[in-house]
Amino acid sequence: MTVTMPPTPGAYLDHAATTPMSAPALAAFVAEAGRTGNASSLHSAGRAARRTVEESRESVAAALGARPSEVIFTAGGTEADNLAIKGIFWGRRTQDPRRIRVLVSAVEHHAVLDPAFWLAGHAGAEITLLPVDGEGRVDLDALRAELAEHADEVALVSVMWANNEVGTVQPVREVARIAHQHGVPVHTDAVQAVGQVEVDFAASGVDALTVSGHKVGGPVGVGALLARRDLPLEAVSHGGGQERGVRSGTLDVAAIRALAVAVTDAVSRRAERAASFAALRDELVAGVRRVAPDAVLRGPDPTGGTADAPWRLPANAHFTFPGAEGDSLLYLLDSAGVQASTGSACQAGVPQPSHVLLAMGVDEVAARGALRFSLGDTSTRADVDALLAALPQVVQRAQAAGLVSARQGGAA
Repeated sequence: MTVTMPPTPGAYLDHAATTPMSAPALAAFVAEAGRTGNASSLHSAGRAARRTVEESRESVAAALGARPSEVIFTAGGTEADNLAIKGIFWGRRTQDPRRIRVLVSAVEHHAVLDPAFWLAGHAGAEITLLPVDGEGRVDLDALRAELAEHADEVALVSVMWANNEVGTVQPVREVARIAHQHGVPVHTDAVQAVGQVEVDFAASGVDALTVSGHKVGGPVGVGALLARRDLPLEAVSHGGGQERGVRSGTLDVAAIRALAVAVTDAVSRRAERAASFAALRDELVAGVRRVAPDAVLRGPDPTGGTADAPWRLPANAHFTFPGAEGDSLLYLLDSAGVQASTGSACQAGVPQPSHVLLAMGVDEVAARGALRFSLGDTSTRADVDALLAALPQVVQRAQAAGLVSARQGGAA
């Protein structure tokens, strides 16, 4: 079956929020959606659906360096993060009631932070936010100190593989090594990393890893948690006992198939994609600095690290614009046909500075003027050119609006 991809409207520079479905993933989704069969049913249609699910599980595992039995399908990255944080906490606390501490980096996505703090409010957890440096990289000495002092009380550590806002790639293997010296399991949210940097579950040493379909060219509403078989993991949802008994619910066979195709495709082309993204990102960064000299690049130097171990995601560029509000910049750019983001799409519409930038030491006023530009398979030089053509006037207008707002606030 041939499926034609519709064009992405305007200059779309928000692939970190969601990506267009890739042609092979969309074709797989459409083909599978036309079939009937519950993967838990025992008749022939059910067995055919189950075969598709298990083949998809094998594909995801092979692409991400895991065993098929370690792949648990979910309805997306948020559910996978919740299952990891709550499930590991409850699993470890059941084994040892002293395990009440959860260590998470201060720059985690809210899909990790919010369930952690929910546990603090409802299940007696004690949360420690691990500090980061000015580039958003987790402080390993702080992790060592927390584990040295409270090792017997720590249930788990969660540090994302790569930050969704400023693109910082974290030292996940070192985090896992340090935590395992104290017998503490590690979860990582790798939603942004898959397909951009090398992600190998087994080699990383982590105990649980989150992936999401719509960040890698798959559909919205499907993801997976990779979890070691011996990891204490309690169910968050209950019902039919699917997915090792920790994630009940009828499996979305079409979405799972499309997820497997998208992950396999993105990972197989990772080196080529990363090089293309990085080259276009570097043009974008240089161009923004040229047309908006006051803009401040946040996160690691794009040229830092190596091709195999970059410090920053190759598709990410993040700036703050002094004197301008991020929301004003976003809407003005959108009016000019350029689509970007002020940060995490999950927090869109909430008028507050990014917790990621604040954790990096950026002051609240500067943090309000943030814009994230993120690239994907459909990104072109024309998209970057459109941004650079619109940006000078957009920044000027946003700064003027900010000046007026500041004067009115002072007058009040």
